[in-house]
Amino acid sequence: MPYDSIVLVKQVPDTANITTDAMKEDGTVNRAALPAIFNPEDLHALEAALEVKERFGGTVTAISMGPPKAADVLRDCLFRGADHAILVTDRRAAASDTLATSYILSQAVKTVGKYDFVFSGRQAIDGDTAQTGPQCAEKLGVPQITYLEEIIALEGKNATIRRNIGDGWEIVKVQLPILATVVETANTPRPWAAKKMMRHKKHLPRQWNLDDIGADLSRCGLAGSPTKVFRIQSIILKKEGYTEIPPTSDGVHQLIHELVSDKTLG
Repeated sequence: MPYDSIVLVKQVPDTANITTDAMKEDGTVNRAALPAIFNPEDLHALEAALEVKERFGGTVTAISMGPPKAADVLRDCLFRGADHAILVTDRRAAASDTLATSYILSQAVKTVGKYDFVFSGRQAIDGDTAQTGPQCAEKLGVPQITYLEEIIALEGKNATIRRNIGDGWEIVKVQLPILATVVETANTPRPWAAKKMMRHKKHLPRQWNLDDIGADLSRCGLAGSPTKVFRIQSIILKKEGYTEIPPTSDGVHQLIHELVSDKTLG
């Protein structure tokens, strides 16, 4: 039986390469100073969808919400094997928090229509809230399976899934359709396929605005975002010298003494 999957992906600033230019004077993120990358855990969500397609047949549709530049991650999805790519881009969606973002994405999923799985990464590295996926499931009215690590079995409209719960695993059985958030231990994302890259390198993903997905504008952008930022701080760590510890027993004792003295240990 073939299964249709939708994958929610996000283009994010590369937080592993933060410099002193990463924050603006007003305390907001200077995205222009950081390279944009494919959100890491969303790659694992895409791979989970592609594995379902390989095993059982069906389609994979990637959806991203963001500025026109976010089309780059959607082309990346096509290079890896996705069948369709949709970019939801609209200035009226600017400043959306997770509540507004999940509403917009759920409207896009509903506009696509038929699906068995909606996959997303567990969380995005620019926000680390892990809220958007579960909130989408609530708005879609489908069961959510968080921390998906393996799809053990698919039989008709029933799925058996293993969840990583940190200090162990949980096996759950659920009826499709579902939304699943995927962790990085679930799989190893495949590289680009040369033939697919040549076919799609100039491809422009289908673009939808908020009107195309029938969105209520009062639930989008700043108007639909109840999150209030209390304070933003730009913290720059300055190096103030270092202590060289020799690789000897005396050196180890010296290190332990210093860690205890500054209350890092004990």
